[in-house]
Amino acid sequence: MTKALIIGGGIAGPVAAMALQRAGIEAVVHEAYARDAVGVGAFLTLSVNGVDALRAIGLDGLVAGLGHPTPRMALHDHRGRPLAEFGTSGTRTRGSGSTTIRRSDLYRALRAEATRRGVPIVHGTRMVDAEPTPTGVRARFADGRTAEGDLLVGADGLRSRTRQVIDPAAPAPRYVPLLNAGGFTRVPGLDGTPGLMHMIFGTRCFFCWIPLGGDEVWWFANLPQRTELTPDQIAAIGADEWRARLRTLVAGDGGPALRILDATDRIEYGWPTYDLPSVPRWHRDRMVVIGDAAHTAAPSSGQGAAMAFEDAVQLARCLRDLPDPAEAFGAYERLRRDRVERVVAQGKRTSNVKVAGPVGRVLRNVTMPLFARWAAKDDGKSFAWLFDHHIDWDARVTA
Repeated sequence: MTKALIIGGGIAGPVAAMALQRAGIEAVVHEAYARDAVGVGAFLTLSVNGVDALRAIGLDGLVAGLGHPTPRMALHDHRGRPLAEFGTSGTRTRGSGSTTIRRSDLYRALRAEATRRGVPIVHGTRMVDAEPTPTGVRARFADGRTAEGDLLVGADGLRSRTRQVIDPAAPAPRYVPLLNAGGFTRVPGLDGTPGLMHMIFGTRCFFCWIPLGGDEVWWFANLPQRTELTPDQIAAIGADEWRARLRTLVAGDGGPALRILDATDRIEYGWPTYDLPSVPRWHRDRMVVIGDAAHTAAPSSGQGAAMAFEDAVQLARCLRDLPDPAEAFGAYERLRRDRVERVVAQGKRTSNVKVAGPVGRVLRNVTMPLFARWAAKDDGKSFAWLFDHHIDWDARVTA
C-alpha cells in the first residue's frame, strides 16, 4: 500500500496523513468544504496523552506554543463553594497537564505543517460514495470527481459518510441533552489562578471559566435541553436571545458568570452535544474510520482531539507493519476499541452529572469531595489509564 485517501480535513485528517507518511504511505486529504476552517469554533482541551501521540510523529513541538496550560480543575457547587480539585495528568505524566487551545489555532498549525511536509489538501471534495476496486478503493465526490488509492481513511467526523458506506446500518449519533456556548473576553479584577479551570454546577446551567492572566478569560457553558432541536430551530434563536437565556440560567448562582457574559462581545452558541457509544464496524474492504467517525465522546470527556490523534498514530503503525489491509485494520481496532469506548462512557457520565436533578445534585455534592480525597491519596493512579497512555512508535505490531 503506497497511497491513502483521507476523507476529512479537520484536525484528525492532517494528523492521519502525516502519520501515514511517516509509515511510508503517501496520503491526500479531501475536505468537503470549499474553504479552510481558520477562525471557526471556540476552544478545546488537548490532554497529555494526545500530546504523547503527536510526539510519536514529531508534532508535539508544533502544539507546545499554542494555547494555555490548564493543569488542574476546581469544581464548585451552585453557591460557589469548593467541592473538589483534580489534576489533568496521571503518574507517568505528573507535572504536566492539559492545554486549552483555540480550535482554529490548532487546525491552522496542523494544516500548515501537513502542507509543509508535502501532504496535498483538496478542498470542495465532499465524498458521496466509495467502492472497492481490484487493487484498492475509489471515492466519488459530489462534484463528479473521483479519486483512487490503496486505502481510504474516514476522518470525517460525527456525521461521517465513510462510516455509512462501510456499514449502512451503522448507528446514528446519540443526543446528549445539552447545548453549548462559549467565548473569549477580558474581565478586569477577576480573581483566580491562571490556568485553573473553575467549574460551577449551577442550579440550571453548568459554567466553566479559565482565567489566563492579564484579565483574559475563556469560558464555556452547558445549557440543559431535553428535546433535540433541529439546526433550523437553533439557527432561529438570535444572539440576543441566547445571551438573555444564559443570563437567566446563571442568575442566582455563585461565581462570576454574569460578569463574564456581560463582558463578552461575541458568544459562540447553540451547538448540541452528541456521542457515539459503539460502532459495530470500523472497517470494510480497504476503508476504515478514525476519530469522531468511529467513536464520538461528549466534550465533557476532554478527550476528543486526543483520541483522534491516538487513532491516527496506531493506524499508521498497523499499516506499516501488517501489509494485508484486513489484518492491519483488525489490529488497529483491537488496539483502540476498548479504550475509546471507555472514554465515551466516561464522557456520558460526566455529562449526566451536569444535568442532575435535585436528588442527583445532593448526591453529587456529597460524593464528589469524598472521591477527591480518595483520588488525592491515590496520587494520580486512578487517572493513569487515561493520561499515561503511551504509543511506542518503534515497537512492531503483530497480527
